[in-house]
Amino acid sequence: MRVVTGSNPIAPTILSSVEVKLPDPIPPDFTWTRERMVQEQIIARGVNNSRVIQALRKIPRHLFIDAGLVNRAYDDSALPIGEKQTLSQPFIVARMTEALELKGEEKVLEIGTGSGYQTALLAELCFNVFSVEKIRALSRKARTLLDQLQYHNIALHVGDGTVGWSEHAPYDAIIVTAGAPELPKPLLDQLSLGGRLVIPVGDEKSQVLVRVRRAESGLEEEQLGECRFVKLWGKYGWRD
Repeated sequence: MRVVTGSNPIAPTILSSVEVKLPDPIPPDFTWTRERMVQEQIIARGVNNSRVIQALRKIPRHLFIDAGLVNRAYDDSALPIGEKQTLSQPFIVARMTEALELKGEEKVLEIGTGSGYQTALLAELCFNVFSVEKIRALSRKARTLLDQLQYHNIALHVGDGTVGWSEHAPYDAIIVTAGAPELPKPLLDQLSLGGRLVIPVGDEKSQVLVRVRRAESGLEEEQLGECRFVKLWGKYGWRD
């Protein structure tokens, strides 16, 4: 026999279907992958400038490429960024940046903003960066990301990079992230005394990385090794 105590029996609880929202996945920060890049691709190949290495450890390279390629962001290779342009392999970025010999107080001109990754690296290492990009869509995209990352010492301009940006010259350092058939004269003219220009120079298939230094006696040129870049288009570069 079933015995019920009290005047009212307790009704069974009916469990309703409740939608449980799973937490959003935590986006990967790639810290370990970035450190491996620095150790295996940068330091192991002879780049030893501590300021350059620290900046490479800090900057989230994976944010500067399309989402579909994010897992390749720290590979030892160049990556497409749209508009038939590329983001250079990490070692080349580090090698060129180290060759600028930045101490922290310089005014630097960058020719070829591209994705903005090299621009961000320069912003970590100098006082002001002036960057010129020929393709407006790339410049706008880079501006948005650099603003999100709170880089406030960067000025961007859309135009022919081979003529430089004379309004802010002279520059303590100039870096060109595309291959030129010869040294663009306007860029040489915009170097300050003691300033360094780092640029790939050569034909359509391969170039040599060149560093030019303006000394009191004139321009001193030094070759830093072979490389391969997309073409530098413009009045003092490749022409259509």
